[in-house]
Amino acid sequence: MREFSESYLERTREGMWDDSREALEPLALETRSRILDVGCGTGELSRVLREEAADDATVVGCDADLDLLAAAADRESAGDSIPVVAGDALKLPFPDDTFDLVICQALLINLPDPAAALEEFARVSTDLVAAVEPDNAAVEIDSSVESEDRLERRARRAYLAGVSTDVALGADAREAFERAGLEVCETRRYDHVRTVEPPYSEGALLAARRKAIGAGLADDRETMLSGALTESGYDDLRSAWREMGRDVIEQMESREYRREEAVPFFVVVGRV
Repeated sequence: MREFSESYLERTREGMWDDSREALEPLALETRSRILDVGCGTGELSRVLREEAADDATVVGCDADLDLLAAAADRESAGDSIPVVAGDALKLPFPDDTFDLVICQALLINLPDPAAALEEFARVSTDLVAAVEPDNAAVEIDSSVESEDRLERRARRAYLAGVSTDVALGADAREAFERAGLEVCETRRYDHVRTVEPPYSEGALLAARRKAIGAGLADDRETMLSGALTESGYDDLRSAWREMGRDVIEQMESREYRREEAVPFFVVVGRV
């Protein structure tokens, strides 16, 4: 399974549910008493679940990455922490029927057998299982740097061709639910829109610097070369990518740079 850093999760998940939580309505969070967030990472979704659930509800985070769990614990204020437990999504460290809602966010796309994980979610749930999964093949970008959208689409195609899991799972997660023996109750779409505009955040400035040195592509080099992309094709892409990054920095210096990225997520809810 692909590993993620704390900074990556913060950059991709920060503010995801700030504009609307309507897509979470089928979870009936106000009626839940015990909720498990599998693959909780640094706890972004866990905190949303706690805010939406009843005051006396318990929300537990579970992740296999101990560093991410430590970061999740550190972010919580004293006396208001979400309990976190180390555990594998395919072998959760809980007895049968421990929770009435088990949920994950952007986890199934990184697993070779999503249905196997959902079967394990169902084992520890008395009622609902849910997944919030993106369709990474349908990301849309609008940028003031003319080449950015074209190069990101090119890089995305190369990555999708080389990755071993279904990172474009999205609404098709319902098929994994059905294979796991879950009754799909509802699927809702939610577009996570990330906007970069002046004044630029530290995260936006870091992302621009990473583009200018080709760091993001370097992280995914092995995956891209596992598909149809050749070494020379990768080198050409990275060269154009770095040039694009320099254009982004130049526009930032004149406060002209603007970018909007829309990532479609699908909330699939199933009943045990």
